[in-house]
Amino acid sequence: MELVNSTWPEADAAGTSLAVLPVGSTEQHGPHAVLGTDVFTAGAVARAGIEESDRDPVLGPTIPVGIAAEHREFAGTLWVSEDTFRAYVRETCESLLAHGWDRIVLVNGHGGNVAALRELCGTISRSGEGYAVPFTWFDAVDAADISGEAIEMGHGGPVETSVLEHLGGEHVRPAEYDRAAAGAAERWGDWQSGVNLAYDSSEFSESGVVGDPREGSAELGAALLDAAAESLAALLDTVARRERPD
Repeated sequence: MELVNSTWPEADAAGTSLAVLPVGSTEQHGPHAVLGTDVFTAGAVARAGIEESDRDPVLGPTIPVGIAAEHREFAGTLWVSEDTFRAYVRETCESLLAHGWDRIVLVNGHGGNVAALRELCGTISRSGEGYAVPFTWFDAVDAADISGEAIEMGHGGPVETSVLEHLGGEHVRPAEYDRAAAGAAERWGDWQSGVNLAYDSSEFSESGVVGDPREGSAELGAALLDAAAESLAALLDTVARRERPD
């Protein structure tokens, strides 16, 4: 059941304690991929995982703005502070808890959200009011194993571009792939002695991209989405059955 497309009596009759809340970001993904990349991918993985699962959780709306100041130099990027993000997502989860959905899986599509989501899920779980866990979809799949090539997550690279191609052509601009690749970095950051010296992506990537989007494909995107959905479905089953911390 998708809450935004349901009435309150329908939501009241859902008959489940399990909820899924996608969390994304509105930020640059190079000249070839839309600003809503993390919103679309998180939502797609959440829906695919629910469809794959034997459980029937309610699905909340995707949270569209996250912790993304590292992309602030690129037009269209939106961001909030970590404190604001943690409070907003936590209070959204508290709304779900108030209606009896006390087991929540947050499906995340943005690396900058990871630490804050782990912390706020811990806060919710320790409160005794519910149990929440974060699921970052690209950490749950092995792109290199699926593709048979040395492909890494990157940013706006082959992994995200492939999923966008699979979801629909309106999310990508293939004519900009060469430009994206020409200004891309090979890895995230500028490293010395185990320290990332760069705080913003513009410091090491001219196009805002890490990786080569030309290495992706719609077929790879379909396989990645399938793998993420299978992983999420397994997590939903575990969370539904797991005894909550005392």
